[in-house]
Amino acid sequence: MFDAGLSTLSGAGRDVFFTVNLLERFPNDLLITHIDILRNVVRDVRKKRPFVIDAWVVLPDHLHCVWTLPPGDDDFTNRWRLIKQGFSKALPKTERRSAVRKARGERDIWQRRFWEHVIRNDTGYAAHVDYCHINPFKHGYVPRVADWPYSTFHRYVARGIYPLDWSGDIGTTQ
Repeated sequence: MFDAGLSTLSGAGRDVFFTVNLLERFPNDLLITHIDILRNVVRDVRKKRPFVIDAWVVLPDHLHCVWTLPPGDDDFTNRWRLIKQGFSKALPKTERRSAVRKARGERDIWQRRFWEHVIRNDTGYAAHVDYCHINPFKHGYVPRVADWPYSTFHRYVARGIYPLDWSGDIGTTQ
């Protein structure tokens, strides 16, 4: 789905794990219904504010990813702002909007905040990449990780990092 960079914490920059949620999580398949819009927006943001996508999984109502930011550049907040904004602007205005969001000129698509975690070592890096890839299976969307199309898992298989039948460990991440 996205270009996987496969960072190894070798000084290339800061590795960060993210979880980003839609405002209305259940039931909602907005992200996979409009996957091409999301892909295009991410591609455009990466041209303006580069970062490496090490792992990414898009689920119907949220996504997880691991990025490597350029050395000396920790501004993931504005990258996410641009991604959320670009995705929202590309969608038709069909959602209910709260009075607060209307007053601020905001859409009711994304949760305002996102969760991030700076990855500190190779073990944590591997655990977070695994967590991204196991997530569709963990949520019961597919019987095998390989069956989920909206993930960098397939790039890892093509590079020989995971076997096609990999199922991973869904234990806690570090």
